[in-house]
Amino acid sequence: MERNQEENNHVEEISISKDGSICGYESLHHLLCANLKPHLFKEVSRLLLGMNCGRAIEHVDLPEFAKALSSEHDFDLQAFCFGADKELLRQPRVVRVGLIQNSIALPTTAPFLDQKRAIFQKLKPMIDAAGSSGVNILCLQEAWMMPFAFCTREKRWCEFAEHVDGESTQFLQEYARKYNMVIISPILERDVNHGETLWNTAIIIGNHGNIIGKHRKNHIPRVGDFNESTYYMEGNTGHPVFETAYGKIAVNICYGRHHPLNWLAFGLNGAEIVFNPSATVGELSEPMWPIEVIFCPFASFHA
Repeated sequence: MERNQEENNHVEEISISKDGSICGYESLHHLLCANLKPHLFKEVSRLLLGMNCGRAIEHVDLPEFAKALSSEHDFDLQAFCFGADKELLRQPRVVRVGLIQNSIALPTTAPFLDQKRAIFQKLKPMIDAAGSSGVNILCLQEAWMMPFAFCTREKRWCEFAEHVDGESTQFLQEYARKYNMVIISPILERDVNHGETLWNTAIIIGNHGNIIGKHRKNHIPRVGDFNESTYYMEGNTGHPVFETAYGKIAVNICYGRHHPLNWLAFGLNGAEIVFNPSATVGELSEPMWPIEVIFCPFASFHA
């Protein structure tokens, strides 16, 4: 009983030691790493993350300039290398993928234009860090250019909606050209050609700053009081795959990851990499990721 009490006290201390999503940890991975013996953690990681061709996930050392940006602007920066089986008749093709998850920059009571411009300023050093690290395809989070307010049912947030070639796209086109980088930009879209209908949309910007295409969110949540149909309905673009300089990509936006046939359809349409930009909370989605992420390649034959 004494040992159990000590363990309970230890768990309680962990839960309040820092601000995080699970017992004070940033992720399930960090929680397991800190509390399991190395050989147990290795086996659990194998079950949750897969074999990676029988090798441990490698950390990638990033340029000093990117590290300096991370330190100066206070954002976390991590890089990993995932292996693949060697082919006998073709040279390996290395694709560097970057992902940005950001918070808002100003209180939601600030003027909307100020909020949006502040997010732009916040993302500038993050995009520079990605570009200077040689990222080929950069994916931003769902509705990155605004607070994710779609659970509030307040119509005023619709003011953040933009047309496809609006301010957010123009902001990112400059970086796409600068770093020869494909950028996936998920926004709240205002379809000015069809009655200003709103959509949850991912815009694919080519490495020359051109707009390759767009995809609209296939599935939206209607869970209890969380109903995104207050703002937009299910998309009408099907399961498109976009040919880029670095491979064939698709975008399965947020809630679509819970639907296996989405992954299958993108794979059947030829996608080599499928991105899942999302805006969610750890308590809601963290336990689902190990199951869903492992299932996706089996369902669709892509990364």
